[in-house]
Amino acid sequence: TFFFTQTIIPNNQLVVRTMQKIVTSMVVHACPMAHVRSSCNLFARADLKVNGFPCKANATADDFFTGVLAKPGATNTTAGSVVTGANVEKVPGLNTLGVSLSRIDYAPGGLNPPHTHPRATEVVFVLYGELDVGFITTANKLFAKTISQGDVFAFPRGLVHFQKNNADKPAAVISAFNSQLPGTQSIAMTLFGASPEVTDDVLAKAFQIGTVEVDKIKAKFAPKNR
Repeated sequence: TFFFTQTIIPNNQLVVRTMQKIVTSMVVHACPMAHVRSSCNLFARADLKVNGFPCKANATADDFFTGVLAKPGATNTTAGSVVTGANVEKVPGLNTLGVSLSRIDYAPGGLNPPHTHPRATEVVFVLYGELDVGFITTANKLFAKTISQGDVFAFPRGLVHFQKNNADKPAAVISAFNSQLPGTQSIAMTLFGASPEVTDDVLAKAFQIGTVEVDKIKAKFAPKNR
């Protein structure tokens, strides 16, 4: 323990006040906006934007509401799953609150393909059905488990993860994120559906396949306007 004395520091009050200001500044900058204000929409100006989203000047209860997660989404997709988001783009009142939700529905055999959320940790709660889920660490270790109705599983921020419905019945989960807009990067879509395209030689060497195979995979993920 260190003690400041008049002999060592003549103006110890100045030192104390300076340290207080530094600590206060660190705390304010370390805290997200959600901790500084209840919601930017409650302290808004018409011209104010935070995190790239407007803080509405005349917010209403509807800005903090959505019913999009109430019903199952259509799972007639290539992967047999669909994600319905309830983030700041759908619920303006979430701006600066640092949270969001989504609902994921899976057809029998449906997959939510390997992907990452660069800005958030995800926690899923199983509404119904049974899923094989897992994530891979940066040391390439797989953490996998079968989860069913009422179970909870967490996917750490930024790590590649997936969910697979191996049952012959539909399944659904609610996902919670510690971000108002967690972002999603699907591994296959990101690499093989990028625009402009990632060159064939890069993908061929990375996956140890030929350029013919690369082009076949790209054809499956190519944007419609390419």
